[in-house]
Amino acid sequence: MSVARKIRILADAAKYDASCASSGGTRRDSSDQQGLGSNEGMGICHSYAPDGRCISLLKILLTNWCVYDCLYCVNRVSSDVERARFTVEEVVNLTLDFYRRNVIEGLFLSSGIIRSPDYTMEQLAEVARQLREVHGFRGYIHLKTIPDADEALLARAGRYADRLSINIELPSQTSLDALAPGKSSQQIRQSMAGIRLKLDEAREQKVHAQQIRSLPGRAPARTTPPRFAPAGQSTQMIVGADASDDRSILQVSAGLYAGYRLKRVYYSAFSPIPHASARLPGQAAPLVREHRLYQADWLMRFYGFDASELVLPGGMLSMDMDPKLAWALAHPELFPVDVNRAPRETLLRVPGLGVHSVQRLLAARRVRQVRRADMERLGTAGRKALDFVNLPDHRPGAVPLSRGPSLPAARQPARGAGTQPDLFGWAAPQVVAA
Repeated sequence: MSVARKIRILADAAKYDASCASSGGTRRDSSDQQGLGSNEGMGICHSYAPDGRCISLLKILLTNWCVYDCLYCVNRVSSDVERARFTVEEVVNLTLDFYRRNVIEGLFLSSGIIRSPDYTMEQLAEVARQLREVHGFRGYIHLKTIPDADEALLARAGRYADRLSINIELPSQTSLDALAPGKSSQQIRQSMAGIRLKLDEAREQKVHAQQIRSLPGRAPARTTPPRFAPAGQSTQMIVGADASDDRSILQVSAGLYAGYRLKRVYYSAFSPIPHASARLPGQAAPLVREHRLYQADWLMRFYGFDASELVLPGGMLSMDMDPKLAWALAHPELFPVDVNRAPRETLLRVPGLGVHSVQRLLAARRVRQVRRADMERLGTAGRKALDFVNLPDHRPGAVPLSRGPSLPAARQPARGAGTQPDLFGWAAPQVVAA
């Protein structure tokens, strides 16, 4: 089979894996050292880092052969799909060739299980080793790891990869027993725990080395601590393949973040596959449900929300509005919030206000009172928040938000009029409360 045909088969088979992100990767700028590639810059969009960098990744499977018979997987052993398999050298050459053509900046490599978990994991780690050690590749590498593989192989993979991920697949062992026989939630979590321990060990060694180098009169250390998956680990859950509600999914995610310090939990809406089992839903899970889970996940990680707070009484997230707005409307007794007095934790729960907006508000109110004009200059987010906050010159409902007065950005105060610095540092007219 030609390499081009293998690419068509194995790139298409990899599209079901959502945990393809590059945030947190160590920057390796090839301009000042020997080697090929860099994980910086812009390219074909596959994923975005938190600072806005777009990291383009070659996303493929090593093979779509698999010994498991997971009912929701198109590559299951009983599936009637065309099979293909790359050699280690083919994946390495493809990665280098696509990089030289400025098509990609990194590699996302997963695989079905062939022969045994150890054999498959050894092949994945060998791809990363050859890229790093033989070809000096300094781009981003994300490896999908095998839960049942030997710990030494996982450690080897973490030495060369920027991020490792192990898919938990479904929220409970009961669901795994029904849809993914042969997979163990306990084994998956044990592998996650092993990766976390190695991440913690690498972090401690790095801190120790930095402390030694900072000692007065100490010569710079010639060796660096061993590297292990600097971008951490992630996982993925399938949404809608079983009867799990959003509450149970989010509670599992919260436990994974707390217990294993995962960088991300990805959610993948179930979609029907050819020759599917009767035990699977006949229709695809709504994409809006996947979207709401991502929103709720973000609120838990950065806004202080608990999973139980965000879901409706039936255990599901609202499909009609984002979880933060739905929570606020369900708790009218907590609003309006006084922007000039409320603590950061309370402001983060105001619909429309994000982490960055709250930081600006807190900085501004240290020197003066925040007013309606300041909120409006936050843009759509600030205008949305007006229905939930009190300000010296604004009360919710006093002026309909859709028809409320707004200050043009280019408006200048009259000569002699009092001015005050706004949130962004420029002068704005003094608004007098009616």
